[in-house]
Amino acid sequence: MEYGLQLFSVRDVTERDMEGALRQVAEMGYRSVEFAGFFGHSAQEIKGWLDKYGLTASGTHTGMSELTGDKLQETIAYHQAIGCRNLIVPYESFATKGEIDAFIQRVQQVEPQLNAAGITLHYHNHDHEFKPNQDGLIPEEELLTRTNLLLEVDTYWVYAAGKDPVAFLQEHKDRIRVIHLKDGKGGDACASLGQGIAPVAQVRQAAIQLGLEMVVESEGLEPTGLEEVRRCMDFLRSEDQKDGN
Repeated sequence: MEYGLQLFSVRDVTERDMEGALRQVAEMGYRSVEFAGFFGHSAQEIKGWLDKYGLTASGTHTGMSELTGDKLQETIAYHQAIGCRNLIVPYESFATKGEIDAFIQRVQQVEPQLNAAGITLHYHNHDHEFKPNQDGLIPEEELLTRTNLLLEVDTYWVYAAGKDPVAFLQEHKDRIRVIHLKDGKGGDACASLGQGIAPVAQVRQAAIQLGLEMVVESEGLEPTGLEEVRRCMDFLRSEDQKDGN
């Protein structure tokens, strides 16, 4: 199986040595990366390193602030230059109906321009989207019913919200292209894949059956980001062997 990596997992390296981070995760066996910032590097630099180490850009975590005014066209051009077709909004608070409405309005404004450029807009969840906000609305339900956004499902946060991540993937498979394969110990406590309480093996199997791209995220930096994502890959290769892959 092929797996991608959310580079926030190795944020202790990327800010000071992006090329080194890309080289090392490629050597571990990751085949794609999802960016969490470019740290001043040009699109040409990033694309050169991706090509050099046999990686592709699965997606980027890009805030809505980068999709306003002149920044929108700059963001589109950067994504096209690095060959990235998935732009993922990483977080919104959605604390009130007004915040949800404003987000949806902005999505409706920018999504046609992104789509015309060959870029698909996604939203990455945490756990608060599955709980009532100050106005009693469930943000995830609002996004599902009022937008055409694809969902980048962070499967650990779905689990932490008290939901069954496998059932959620199956129910909403038509709105999902990419998932975060992630583990944890409850709440904000991080864990490498297979070291926490989330049903990671079952989520992996469901993703394979549904044909979803799997992007690993492991946030603990214990003892370093690279060591943590190496443990994650070791777990995944063990699961691959069980499947005969």
